[in-house]
Amino acid sequence: MLTKDLLRVSRAGGGYHPQFVDADREDLAARVIGVFQGHVGHERAELDDALEGLERDADDFKLVRGLASLVERDATFETRAAVNPERARRVAFESAESVGVVAAGERERALEAAGERLGADPDAVVDSLYADLDARQVLADVAPRWDPAELLAQYNLSLAQTALFDATEVRVRSSDPRALVSAVKRLRLMYEVRRTERGREVVVTGPDSLFRRTRRYGTRFARLLRTVAGTEDWRLEADIDDRGTERTLVLTDADVSVPGVDPVTEVSYDSEVEADFATRFQSLNLDWDLVREPEPLAAGDSVAIPDFAFDWAPGGGDGTGGEGDDAVATGGSSFRIYFEIMGFWTPEYVEKKLAQLEAIDDVEMLVAVDESLGVGDAVEARDHRAIPYSGRVRVKDVRDALRRYEADLVAESAAALPAELVPEADVLALSDLAGEYGVSEAALAEKSFPEHERVGRTLVRPSVLAEVAEGIEAGMSLADAEAVLDGVGIDDASAALSRLGYRVEWEGLSGGTVREGESD
Repeated sequence: MLTKDLLRVSRAGGGYHPQFVDADREDLAARVIGVFQGHVGHERAELDDALEGLERDADDFKLVRGLASLVERDATFETRAAVNPERARRVAFESAESVGVVAAGERERALEAAGERLGADPDAVVDSLYADLDARQVLADVAPRWDPAELLAQYNLSLAQTALFDATEVRVRSSDPRALVSAVKRLRLMYEVRRTERGREVVVTGPDSLFRRTRRYGTRFARLLRTVAGTEDWRLEADIDDRGTERTLVLTDADVSVPGVDPVTEVSYDSEVEADFATRFQSLNLDWDLVREPEPLAAGDSVAIPDFAFDWAPGGGDGTGGEGDDAVATGGSSFRIYFEIMGFWTPEYVEKKLAQLEAIDDVEMLVAVDESLGVGDAVEARDHRAIPYSGRVRVKDVRDALRRYEADLVAESAAALPAELVPEADVLALSDLAGEYGVSEAALAEKSFPEHERVGRTLVRPSVLAEVAEGIEAGMSLADAEAVLDGVGIDDASAALSRLGYRVEWEGLSGGTVREGESD
């Protein structure tokens, strides 16, 4: 899909016609790809300037931007700097405060002071200050999944999908109606099959259309188009709410096809409740991967596709399992809990959903139930855990439900580890060690480390502690002490200073001083 500002349509004759491109635009597609490939190693600002130049040369800037947006999905940008930009800014501002920058000479002295603290040249400090801004990020790699012809085919598909954003009803005739109906159900749309003079037609709407015509399901219609366009013979008509004017969009297999290589797709959600929950849950960085729309579950004669699954992924999970992943094996085993969010639906749909839940066997499932439905007890009666919610799903309630399983999972992974662990590294964060073994940090709690000492959440050899003890003394600045600790790979300055018998005396926002005594 493209963003709506890149939509190109004609309204000639009262219709709604996407402005598709054909083979004579392959040269432009090749030039867009070439611009990206030619700017590997350059900052994004230079890439953007080159693309703007291509826009000026072309007769349609939206077309260039649309093609570029598709290629950019296969591009990797990196922040490249001699010094971490956030740290460079912090130290530079602290140095400027101590110097009292007013004139150019004082600025140079502040940068020299910052460079000394950071172990870098003043010019490197300057270059690093804002290296993490979008415009300064460097194009590290681009591996387009489409050749120019395929890029045009993907553009046409994306353009047609974007044209469906404002659809209120979609009518489809397809050579593969089974795949069409399956996709409709998966997208939680409503449908009926009508007999017409031209054959059977699947009419697709959103649940709210029972009460009023609405555009809120346009993104789902757009996702449905990919399934439709993947068949050999099809025709689609859609009613479009074009800023208050109803128009008709007609698409056929002659207009749109699916490129031979699947494009990168971003995870999308069927409701704001689901999107809100996913965003908040993933921000917690728990030992659970959240998987969007996992594999279907057998539910009697039909199948059910839960909204999410939680995969136990201690140490190695990133909290973003993606869309439809298989269960993740970590620590020698795998464990998955399915999660369904029941929002406001028609009574008929609720009864159908409850019947599906009753027919699902041998899986662990949590069900968040909108309190207005009043079916929490019915869910519990089907041997699934019900989590009531109103407006938004409380992450704490889901977290509490998951904790019921964690004690056994942690005990299982801990039992698979030896009683004593001897990492090779002199300094190692417990989180990194947990990642190496594919377990949670909790599984390491009772383990012994004969060659290391626990300093906060870091394992440190005694010889390293002795080394840093010689480099740190009372009265030195916190920044200097942090530099000594950074030099041996210790990030947790607070825990390390406390272990060495020091505390930090804070001096407002300008930093702190290391003092003898217990930590505050």
